[in-house]
Amino acid sequence: MSKDVNAQEGFHFFDQTEKRHRVNFRLIHNLIIIPVEINNQKLSFILDSGVSKTILFNISQNDSIGLKDVKKVQLRGLGKGEPVAALISENNIVSIKNIGSSSETIYVILKDNFDLSSKMGITIHGIIGYNILKNFVVKVNYNSKKIDFYNTKKYSLKKCRKCEIFPIEFYRKKPYLEAKVQLDTIGNETTKVKLLIDSGGSDALWLFEGSKENIKTPIRFFNDILGEGLSGTIYGNRSRIPKVTLGSFEIIKPTVSFLDSISSKHARLFTERHGSIGAGILKRFKVWFDYSNRQIMLRKNASLTKEFNYNMSGLEIVYSGKQLVKEKETLAVKDGYEQKLSTNNSVSFITSFSYKFKPTFKIRTVVSASPAEKAGLLKDDILLKINGKPVYEYTIAQITSKFQTRNKSKIKMIIERDGIKMKFEFRLEKKI
Repeated sequence: MSKDVNAQEGFHFFDQTEKRHRVNFRLIHNLIIIPVEINNQKLSFILDSGVSKTILFNISQNDSIGLKDVKKVQLRGLGKGEPVAALISENNIVSIKNIGSSSETIYVILKDNFDLSSKMGITIHGIIGYNILKNFVVKVNYNSKKIDFYNTKKYSLKKCRKCEIFPIEFYRKKPYLEAKVQLDTIGNETTKVKLLIDSGGSDALWLFEGSKENIKTPIRFFNDILGEGLSGTIYGNRSRIPKVTLGSFEIIKPTVSFLDSISSKHARLFTERHGSIGAGILKRFKVWFDYSNRQIMLRKNASLTKEFNYNMSGLEIVYSGKQLVKEKETLAVKDGYEQKLSTNNSVSFITSFSYKFKPTFKIRTVVSASPAEKAGLLKDDILLKINGKPVYEYTIAQITSKFQTRNKSKIKMIIERDGIKMKFEFRLEKKI
């Protein structure tokens, strides 16, 4: 069936008789990457329930998107910097396989402060959230890496024995739910908080320091760069709290990032907000978004009780391009009967070499007083090997996973600095 995107406003099924449409996604750093077409150009977007606008920030001369009805605007978000220059483009055709819209407004960031592509190891072109979620019931299965878009005229949430439905409210097209957090390690007192549901945040939980509930960083913490927002770098303290409660679900000892008042100034305009619940927690559930009925449903999966890990190295690694790698290939020679040719019980082999482009990675940030800094590693060092294995055999997610293993694990690195190969080693250090 042809894609009749002109049939109605907003995202909808091209075939109105369809009840469900399934989309496979990639999960990198807890973030959902989905295929999106804009004006027939295939792109990769993060599905982010924490954004109200569809944002495009990584386009090149090779991306012939053909944006329509363009005007200049200013956008502001998390971070300490100033508003960023952007373009607003209206009446664009946007589709995700068999669902789409012909009247979408897109904001184009002219300077890519996010730099998500280098952090994720694949090209990320933008972020989409409210507009694609509002017209469907959307089920996200983090385990199977599948999203189901349900036609609201033919489907409604049904309670299940292991599920729980939570009411949500919206502020500026962003969804919020209520939870309880236990901040004190001595008693059992909990604090009621209102949290942005943020599938585009890879951390488990963010809390705003200095709110009217007197939320403070626990005694054990370390200062860290938490990420990048529209308005620049986001700073705060990483720590751990005893418990988060969502209805009957208890999430034990989650890692929490406490944001300072400057980085979160714009987010605090909604005075009832205390922070965000991110993908570090959401991925421990099967999640149904039902915006039309202002509710969300959760069903726990096997990872709910797993320990919350974090990067204990102090290194932020990013993709830095490709290198040409010489690979050795050895083939056994066989005769016409598929038997290996041999003489005196020896097998004949043919050795050849091929050249392939492989990814390279470098250090983007070294956290102060971290194990990596104490070892002498520096920003812009190019990684060659980690624990004896060539770095091009890893993905960024696999490298990060190595930094989240267990306390005191040894990390050995060979890096290149100013054309010179150097060896370093350090042990992961659990601070919280």
